[in-house]
Amino acid sequence: MEPFALPDFYMPYPARRNPHEEHARRHSDEWAAKMGMLDAHGPTGTLVWDQAKLSANDYALMCAYTHPDCDETMLDLITDWYVWVFFFDDHFLDLFKYTGDMVGAKAYLDRLDLFMTAPGTLPPEPENPAEAGLADLWARTIPMMSDGWRERFTASTHNLMVESMWELDNINRHRIANPMEYVEMRRRVGGAPWSANLVECAVGAEVPDRLAALRPLRVLRDTFADAVHLRNDIFSYQREVTEEGENSNAILVLETFLGVSTQEAAELTNSLITSRLQQFENTALVEIPLMIADNAVAPHEQVAVGLYAKGLQDWQSGGHEWHARSSRYMNSTAGPATPVLGGPTGLGTSGLRITPGTLGVDRRQAQHLDVPVGRDVGHLPLPDFHMPYAHRVSPHLDASRRHGARWCEDMGMFAPVPGVVGGRLWDAARFEAYDLAYCAAMIHQRADLDALNLSTDWLSWGTYGDDLFPAQYGNSRDLVGAKAQNARLTLFMPLDLGPTPEPVTPVERGLADLWRRTAAPMSMPARAQFLEAVTSMTASWIWELVNQVQNRVPDPVDYVEMRRATFGSDLTMGLARIGHGDLVPPEIYQNRVMRQLDNSAQDYACFLNDVFSYQKEIQYEGEIHNIVYVMENFLGADRLRARDVVHRLMTERMEQFEHIVAVELPAMCTDLDLSGEVRGVLTNYAEELKDWMSGILEWHRKVDRYKPEWLAAEHGVPGAAPVPGGAAGPGVFRLPGVPAVPGVPSRPAPVAASGEPTGRGGPSVFVPPGPAGLGTSAARLAEHLEVRRRP
Repeated sequence: MEPFALPDFYMPYPARRNPHEEHARRHSDEWAAKMGMLDAHGPTGTLVWDQAKLSANDYALMCAYTHPDCDETMLDLITDWYVWVFFFDDHFLDLFKYTGDMVGAKAYLDRLDLFMTAPGTLPPEPENPAEAGLADLWARTIPMMSDGWRERFTASTHNLMVESMWELDNINRHRIANPMEYVEMRRRVGGAPWSANLVECAVGAEVPDRLAALRPLRVLRDTFADAVHLRNDIFSYQREVTEEGENSNAILVLETFLGVSTQEAAELTNSLITSRLQQFENTALVEIPLMIADNAVAPHEQVAVGLYAKGLQDWQSGGHEWHARSSRYMNSTAGPATPVLGGPTGLGTSGLRITPGTLGVDRRQAQHLDVPVGRDVGHLPLPDFHMPYAHRVSPHLDASRRHGARWCEDMGMFAPVPGVVGGRLWDAARFEAYDLAYCAAMIHQRADLDALNLSTDWLSWGTYGDDLFPAQYGNSRDLVGAKAQNARLTLFMPLDLGPTPEPVTPVERGLADLWRRTAAPMSMPARAQFLEAVTSMTASWIWELVNQVQNRVPDPVDYVEMRRATFGSDLTMGLARIGHGDLVPPEIYQNRVMRQLDNSAQDYACFLNDVFSYQKEIQYEGEIHNIVYVMENFLGADRLRARDVVHRLMTERMEQFEHIVAVELPAMCTDLDLSGEVRGVLTNYAEELKDWMSGILEWHRKVDRYKPEWLAAEHGVPGAAPVPGGAAGPGVFRLPGVPAVPGVPSRPAPVAASGEPTGRGGPSVFVPPGPAGLGTSAARLAEHLEVRRRP
């Protein structure tokens, strides 16, 4: 009996079938036998594969569906690659996953790496069919591809092999991953990014190296990978979980984490597939054309990107078709998601079912219709946060508070801002209430005064920028102005510390000052890494605005990955690494253990902020970028259920962090044979992350920025404390102690048509003389530049 009924899959692309399928089938059978794959035995003496099993899996059918336009020779090569990767997975499973032999597994994987050679080097002699197959395929593939592609493909092949150790470790610990960890690791061990690399080979069009790391192409690859992996998890649940005892499956992860039935978990997994596919479509049709325009991509490169996107689309639809037909999977009730071109089409053919699920209506409606403008949600009751580490405060706190206030005023952050409601974004009273120096004094409590001042200023600059972009550009949907400002920010971070333009806004002035103070003592590689952290954060501000313009609530995966950037996690963590110098090789920070150490800490802190800021963002600002609201939207839950899910995620992330520090970090240092000095730096870094998380929690508990009474006064709620003396006039509310700004009108308390206060923030906007309206911020910026150039 099947454990659940297959859900209605969303698949908007038709599957097509390569005419060279039969040749590829004959060729791959012969090739597998030649490599010894039909003679390999597991620990019990049984064959890993025989001809019957190979034929039943029918990888030629899979590749004919996923690569419908290849010629005969290329389809043979692609099919051999998939025969190899599935054999590797089954061979590794038989040898190590059931026996728990971690030492043997590592040695097996280490040898496979030796067969991914650079041009001019030779591999060792193969000792098993997996090595023989990889050596043969590498020699047939690499000569036709560029060095950039070879490096990307080497990394993705390494990941899908080596990260199998993560699965093995979880099996040995009887541990089921939390959802966010699972999605991240599934991309590496599941092989879809590797498949995306092979798409470039199959279509004969490589993604240009200068574009490959840009967000639109990363999202295209990641959404493709997530949809492929999650679909595989649905079809393979019965074999992997109920028959083989594996615990790396999305349905099992959601069953365990959410406490729902298998059927409910399957439906949620399918809903996430739909969401990822719809983001793939949005990326291909909206973000990719913008990327092409922004980067002046040449015509031949545009063709390559288009063929790549089409190849991923073909793989997606073809992969579904193969899962619905292969004997490897649970598919007795599966019909093709779309009719196959060349066969009968139309209503009632090919088992096509027209439902909200197959059309993707439910997810699209949820993501684009329910925007929380004016929802009177009230204060979100706080859960009992799991925090095993005590916070500590720097003795330089008071001095850094004084410095931070002077610095913000010098940068112009307390001055009126064009296009912002009330004219002024920050002032001295608000800054004092936010107490960002207190946060810095805990997350970098070991710093001397100069380093603490630098941390305070970075927190101030990042918070100011995060407040500025939605206030100045969001309400007017002014993406042109936002992108113009964001593009200028990079001009103030020269790697060589050379000359920069004259800054004309507080965010430019602050960044210009901070960059020179921060980058000067850094090595060039460290500067480049820190530059990437800053630009990642500023680019995320544009991502939020794009979602606002599209009226799109991100799905949980997209949100969490971008939330780390919008929170400035890499930036503030990067400040802690400044003292590391070049002692730690950069590749160490890319190790799975270090990435998961960072990600678990970042997710805890980001979710913490979202829980505290829920009322501020949802009720008063009409925001959609909050993990509690994202979970409400995705799960169809109320805010308290969504909060509980987020709290559970935070707890699991913290427990994962604790395990990494206690077990995995020392093991990594031993496995990599790191020196005592490097081990000391990494151990100290983990201690700094403890300070980072505990300090952020304490700051949120103490500051006014998220307290209900502060928010009510800030946003003019009737009954909130008015400005003493009534200088602001009737119906105007301001925080106690915040003075009026001469010549700048304050925000009035909004009133309904009846004349009664509504209790919501109103749209009254002070705009100084000059061009105004949609898309005019760039013109205003240009006007400022012109004024500064005049004598």
